[in-house]
Amino acid sequence: MEVLAGGGVNHVVRAGDTVRRPTGPWTTAVHAVLGHLAARGFGGAPRSHGIDDEGREVLDFVPGDVPDYPLPEWALSDGALAAVGRLLRQLHDATADFPKNEDVTWYWPAVSPAEVICHGDVAPYNCVFRDGRPVAFIDFDTAHPGPRVWDVAYAAYRFVPLTDPRQMDTYPVPEQARRLRLFADAYGLEAAARGELTDTARARLDHLVRHMREQAAAGHEAFASHLARGDDRFYQVDVEHIARHEATFTAALTD
Repeated sequence: MEVLAGGGVNHVVRAGDTVRRPTGPWTTAVHAVLGHLAARGFGGAPRSHGIDDEGREVLDFVPGDVPDYPLPEWALSDGALAAVGRLLRQLHDATADFPKNEDVTWYWPAVSPAEVICHGDVAPYNCVFRDGRPVAFIDFDTAHPGPRVWDVAYAAYRFVPLTDPRQMDTYPVPEQARRLRLFADAYGLEAAARGELTDTARARLDHLVRHMREQAAAGHEAFASHLARGDDRFYQVDVEHIARHEATFTAALTD
């Protein structure tokens, strides 16, 4: 078996054409979502194949390239950015009629209004590319019901990216604003959600920081290592960056 690289939270291996991953209380819900996506003809997600003899979930291995940081140029092109937006829209549209059941256990609780099933971690490290174009999202552990903008804002943060150029070699603010508009247009984000996107991106990063700290305090070694290298501080700087340039970003989205 081949150990697959990732975010360092789960031990993931490849076995032939399948991927084996640890399960959790949320796995049943995730497999239901993946089954729903398959039934709706959405090809941008792995299929689930139950649980193996070692208690691991069995998923399709999706061939292609999963970019790592620093991101390669092909993952940063306008074409790739727009294609991610379109793929995310297709994912959301395919889950709009997913059965609502308050008794379902999710990794993260539902966020109101529960318009769709959010992936929860749409980022380059969870996106498979072929020939420079995204073909699938992977790692649906954090899937949960929520509003479209909750997923769109975080995906924009990761793919635009909306990162402070002073802490990472990335685009200046005017180019971030242009790319943000490109992403929102490709998704087809409605006007009301465009006005909420920057606030939502900040709320989503605050949520991530709280989760990391809670998990580290509970003894989760992977999250403790993330805090040790300063990931929470990195995200807090980006929250301040988004707030500082909110007018510029919102104008780009709505003008």
